[in-house]
Amino acid sequence: MTQSAPFTAPVDMVVSRMRALDARLPERDGLAVFNRVYLTVTEEFGRLLDAGAFPDRRAATTLDVRFAERYLTVAEEGRAPACWRPLLRFRRHPGVRPLQFALAGINAHIGHDLALAVVDSCRSLGCEPADLEDEFDRVGDLLSALEERIREELMPGPDLLQIADPLTHLLGSWSLERAREATWAAARALWALRGLPGLAEEFGDRLDAAVGLAGRMLLTPLPD
Repeated sequence: MTQSAPFTAPVDMVVSRMRALDARLPERDGLAVFNRVYLTVTEEFGRLLDAGAFPDRRAATTLDVRFAERYLTVAEEGRAPACWRPLLRFRRHPGVRPLQFALAGINAHIGHDLALAVVDSCRSLGCEPADLEDEFDRVGDLLSALEERIREELMPGPDLLQIADPLTHLLGSWSLERAREATWAAARALWALRGLPGLAEEFGDRLDAAVGLAGRMLLTPLPD
């Protein structure tokens, strides 16, 4: 067993679960579109982890796995917080484009799940959010690098210019960078409120609802 195995094994298990979902979900299903994107991100994370790109391998693995588990609970068990419900509701809508599905999933996962995953990881590791900031930024940088490729691959071609204009306008209203900044602030706030469970729950519920509203707007059906 290599030295990296204790860290890569949990990530490999996450990848296996996402591959199983990919094999089971219909190709055009909106959740399947996001799952393929997330699978690519997680596979790349595993390669970087194995290559030593994350100085604190335990912290990076913990954050990545806690993060992924929140999505997998939605995908495998159907227990969805408000932020995921628009995607689950519209996942088979013929007027919603693949790029919309991909970004709506990223919105739910980054805007809500990542903040909670930071708190989960801090509790597990016995640390403060500031101790995970490097890992948070590195994972965010990986997502940012892939976002542009996702937009290029899933954006309609020249034969769909009647869709491209409203689609560009719609998706231009959402920014991964702004979502990352808001998520980091939310994670710090949730951690600061951990001794006040009532307020922490209320804050979490409002975060969930706000991210869900943004997701619903991203999934606005467009004309053929």
